Amino acid sequence: MCVLNNCYYFLNAFFTRIIITRFTPKQNLKDMNQKTSSAFIGASWVALATGLIGYLIGLWRSDMLLSEKGYYFTILMYGLFAVVSLQKAVRDRIENVPVTDIYFGLAWFSSLLPIALLAVGLWNAALLPSEKGFYAFSFLLSLFAIIAVQKNTRDIQVYKNPISE
Repeated sequence: MCVLNNCYYFLNAFFTRIIITRFTPKQNLKDMNQKTSSAFIGASWVALATGLIGYLIGLWRSDMLLSEKGYYFTILMYGLFAVVSLQKAVRDRIENVPVTDIYFGLAWFSSLLPIALLAVGLWNAALLPSEKGFYAFSFLLSLFAIIAVQKNTRDIQVYKNPISE
């Protein structure tokens, strides 16, 4: 418990210092009030579709038990939700929207847990190494892409409805 507590405080202090101290609130709101390019929006959606479709087709075509397929599907859904929640918490802190330390820590923990669960599941799975790598990379691509899609969605919202200072 002490080790987890120390890790939490280290990660919280580290990322808070990196993320929050790089921006002053007034400068940040002005810098973020620019339109996201259509190319980046499109690339984000293509990456998300590629990761999700690849992962789901891989599950569909695999010879795993239904319970194993359910495990990997649940990890994917949990991971997607967790990283969106983390992205929102980080962005809220940047914009000086109150986010409790407990929620911020849980968001980090919930974002790292699916990655660890996938690693443990793939380590113990009776799959070819190439299949294990396929699942790992399509999973990580999906996590990255959903963060980019969430960022784009929020940037478009801020661009359409600027925050008055």
